[in-house]
Amino acid sequence: MSNFQHGTGYGRLTAGFRTRFFIPLLASGCLAMKLSPAVAGCQSVHVPTPPAANTTHPQAPFFIDLSGLAPDGGTPRRDPHDAHYPPARDLPDGTVPPLATNGNFVLGPTHTAAPEFAAARTAPHGRVVSFTMNSSQSVLFNSGIVRDDPDGCPNGAIYTARSAPGDPSDLRLTSSHSGPWMRQVDVYVPAQYKPGTKAPFLVFGDGGADGFYPGRDLFAALDALINSHRLPPIIAIGIGAGGQDAQGSERGLEYDTVSGTYAEWVEREVLPLAQRQAGVSLTHDPDGRATMGVSSSGGAAFGMAWFHPDLYRRVLAYSPTLTNQQWPHDPAMPGGAWQYHSPWAGNPAATGSQPGAALVPNAARKPVRFWFAAGDRDLFYPAPAMPDGMHDWVLASENMARVLAAKGYDYQFVLSRNAGHVDGPTIAQTLPEALLWLWQGYVPQRD
Repeated sequence: MSNFQHGTGYGRLTAGFRTRFFIPLLASGCLAMKLSPAVAGCQSVHVPTPPAANTTHPQAPFFIDLSGLAPDGGTPRRDPHDAHYPPARDLPDGTVPPLATNGNFVLGPTHTAAPEFAAARTAPHGRVVSFTMNSSQSVLFNSGIVRDDPDGCPNGAIYTARSAPGDPSDLRLTSSHSGPWMRQVDVYVPAQYKPGTKAPFLVFGDGGADGFYPGRDLFAALDALINSHRLPPIIAIGIGAGGQDAQGSERGLEYDTVSGTYAEWVEREVLPLAQRQAGVSLTHDPDGRATMGVSSSGGAAFGMAWFHPDLYRRVLAYSPTLTNQQWPHDPAMPGGAWQYHSPWAGNPAATGSQPGAALVPNAARKPVRFWFAAGDRDLFYPAPAMPDGMHDWVLASENMARVLAAKGYDYQFVLSRNAGHVDGPTIAQTLPEALLWLWQGYVPQRD
């Protein structure tokens, strides 16, 4: 672990960020719907409905619901008001949800960057301290895992893998083995931070130099919101992923495993380093601690608070992977993150303490706030070998919104029209509002 950069400035929101799909499909945080023919050695795959899928018998295992989907030249487009989704409020095009409300909202098709990004250009800029971590110095993730993919074909091993006979939720992947990892961690310290004080903070996954999340633009949003006194001086810690993507990778192991291990690793191994390297103190008050992520790191962000509400109580995610990406297959949690909101599709009647039962509906309400968004063209069954009824990213978020409402959680769920997976223009439009909603009610505590 070494400190290799101590910066005072960072990039600003660019026109490209406002107008393009933010993440290249092959680095989307879960397997892409279509492999680019330009990638040497990769076969182009485009399967609107996986082969051998159960699309006709809703009461049978592993049912895939095709209602509300319209072909759109690639990933299917969802109808935000499909009868299988909870009711949602349409917002005027170009607007975001009101801060004082919970519930489900539909963004219009136009996504203009929020004015806070322009205001950030003249606000006092926080400093960013970066350092590296590696697996040889880790305890909980030592060593890492690495997946062998065909040459020139990222994620290709997943396309050639097969699921277990009779159980499409169990991907049989043989090309993963132990291997080292190295990652970058960025610590944003606002200009208004007073040394020696214990600050509220936000941890976000997929950070660092190779991260998928636009961390520098999060920092810009914080510059503007803190300068205008709409947020307290919040420290942000962007943690790089462990490498590769999806099943069989270190990133997939860390983010898609349904447990408290990732939160415990952050607590024990990342936060002490972040405090020493950046010269800051972080609050121990769980109400002053937030998590954030995109795609699989968005699912992990929710898991951090779900398993450790003693550590985190505020969660923000774009296109969270609340689907069955967990690997290796765990018989005690066979539906992976799908089971946060819904039973394992192999036994859709599971309830209570039965294996495969959903977590949120069968647990007492926890002190967690959750803001999350998905695109109407979000991912839909990207891996042909897994027609398991648990790989529709929009349905997963809609189901999560339903169970959160039933339990009385504070949440906002946004379905964005004209938007793909981890949609950059949607992030540019909504991030400041999401941060403000997330931190509502926060009162600093002396700890």
